[in-house]
Amino acid sequence: MLNWKIPAITGAAALAVLLAGCGGLNTGAASSAPASGTAAGAAKPAACSDAQPYLAVALPNLTNPYYVAMKKGFEEEGASAGFKVEVQVANDDDANQLAQVQAMLQKKPCALALNAVKSEPAAAIVKAANDAGVPVFTVNVIVDEEALKAQGATIMQYLGADNKAGGQQTAEQILKDLGADATLNIGFVTEPDERPVVIRDEGFTEGMSSNPNAKVVAKVDGNVKPDDSLKVTSEMMQGHPEINVIFASTGPAAYGAIQATEGKDVKVYGFCAAEEPLTDSYPACVAQEPEDYGRRVVQQISGWKGGGEVQPEILRPLKMFVKPETPGAGFVG
Repeated sequence: MLNWKIPAITGAAALAVLLAGCGGLNTGAASSAPASGTAAGAAKPAACSDAQPYLAVALPNLTNPYYVAMKKGFEEEGASAGFKVEVQVANDDDANQLAQVQAMLQKKPCALALNAVKSEPAAAIVKAANDAGVPVFTVNVIVDEEALKAQGATIMQYLGADNKAGGQQTAEQILKDLGADATLNIGFVTEPDERPVVIRDEGFTEGMSSNPNAKVVAKVDGNVKPDDSLKVTSEMMQGHPEINVIFASTGPAAYGAIQATEGKDVKVYGFCAAEEPLTDSYPACVAQEPEDYGRRVVQQISGWKGGGEVQPEILRPLKMFVKPETPGAGFVG
């Protein structure tokens, strides 16, 4: 993952910058027309006709409970659907993920299911699969559209959380809990190099825009790792003691922020840390269902293999949890 840290952005300027970014990728309901960089149809590899077609799956890591759950979904649903599933784990290394996929492509899969390490480098992986005649079904991490265009590469489908709606849901819950016009000095613990996380931030910012007394005080890169998030959250609050709300854009960011704010009058909201009880200081979170996403991607590939049409984009709703609930193991940010 990233080793660099973005500088803090202060005051109303940050809110304006974030709002300006909302005109990027269309994250509305799935369209009947292919999105840019999406293949409307692709020839099926000969391997799809095998008695037990080979399905290649590429994941970033297994240190995040999110990917442990997703791996289970791919393997169990894949076996049920008659696929021979191979899952490769890149340990958060883009070059490693590319090499792993290239090795799997040599085995002539029916399809590649890709949860990329990073959005932009993933375009090279998609291009490698395109060149091998293997369709790519992406999940969770959006492959950068401009990078896809530069590579001349296309995907069959993207399936993942409705990230913008998740950010908006979180903002709405904060305004419900703390007041529609409450004075809110907000710190973000985010990951600026992951497009889905940026979309969450955009949705949250839009949702908070109705409160004239809410402002973004600082924004730091938690690197989608609990330890990194703990460190940068602590540093952010030392530099900005006025922060009273933290929006954690990922589950690992939430873990770190919860630890960093222990004993302080700061509330943490955001995407759920799995199996972390909700409390007065961590009042609510929204959760994805990565095991279900893995299962659904297998179902989409199976349907396509059988002649069915493929939607270019499938966005799944997020589940809101509030205190004193505890998100179960399958519900993570």
